[in-house]
Amino acid sequence: MSDKLLEVRDLIVHYETDEAVVEAVNNISFDVSAGETVGIVGETGAGKTTVGLSIMGLLPKPPAHMIQGSIKLKGAELANTAPEPRNLLDFEVRGRRKRLDRRLEKQYRTIRGKTAAMMFQDPMTALNPVMYVGDQIAEVIRIHEKVQGGEAVKRACGMMEMVGIQASRYKEYPHQFSGGMKQRVVIAMALACKPDLIIADEPTTALDVTIQAQVLQMIKELQQQLGTAMIFITHDFGIVAEICDKCMVLYAGEIVESGTLPHIFGNPKHPYTKGLFGSLPSLDTESERLLPIPGLMPNPMSLPVYCSFFARCASKQDSCMEGNPLLAEMEDGHLVKCGKA
Repeated sequence: MSDKLLEVRDLIVHYETDEAVVEAVNNISFDVSAGETVGIVGETGAGKTTVGLSIMGLLPKPPAHMIQGSIKLKGAELANTAPEPRNLLDFEVRGRRKRLDRRLEKQYRTIRGKTAAMMFQDPMTALNPVMYVGDQIAEVIRIHEKVQGGEAVKRACGMMEMVGIQASRYKEYPHQFSGGMKQRVVIAMALACKPDLIIADEPTTALDVTIQAQVLQMIKELQQQLGTAMIFITHDFGIVAEICDKCMVLYAGEIVESGTLPHIFGNPKHPYTKGLFGSLPSLDTESERLLPIPGLMPNPMSLPVYCSFFARCASKQDSCMEGNPLLAEMEDGHLVKCGKA
């Protein structure tokens, strides 16, 4: 797992409206190696999904705009940080932006489903309600594998069997499937062309606990079988412990801590990471109450110029307001964004 499959550097993404600018992702950098599973953990609004959509070129434009950064997948640059036109008469900037957008979109059409695929949180909105589920899987195969209709159907049936769906259900619609079975269809679509990278955006959140465990086990087994790298976006540290090799903790659009599982679970350094673990129930210790993190994330439309976790931090000091700390390496591969760690 030494080859870098994905390289993200200094990524900044804003959602710009007439009323305000939402700073969703702020200067994020990380790598994913071939066959590796990287977990992204953080509370709602931390910027996890925006990172995944940025990699896949699926940011809603407008209002999303990639301010700066580099996204390289297998060495190919995918980021578009050309300036947005500030008025309708800025024809030169508008033309340059449109040409680059068209070139990158053409490039992405060859990548999505083949080199990289995404599993979305809600399978009902990810599936076409008026197409057979089998045809939705076969469509991916026909486009990227350049095979005839009969061969694509055969391979789609094989993918359905692989994820535990009988091939006889090929000509059924999404509404005829339960939530767990719909999620299996989404997984089959993502894996149909054996992509090098899968981005799983909380794919088990809407499922009950029993089905969630089955789907996670299936994802893990299929990933190992196909040798696919994965970015797993989740709120659940239990899922990270089960299937991930590395973990990044996001807060207010920034990576506040990252490292291997022994780093994050055995030696957490950032107060936010410690707070997340402190708010989880444990079978090893007895306690009458959990310890929630007080307060809420700062408003992404007016982030502080100092540490964004300052207002909620139990270890804060006046010196923490002197500037925004940088990610520092505490030990080999263990990065922490805290001046007091």
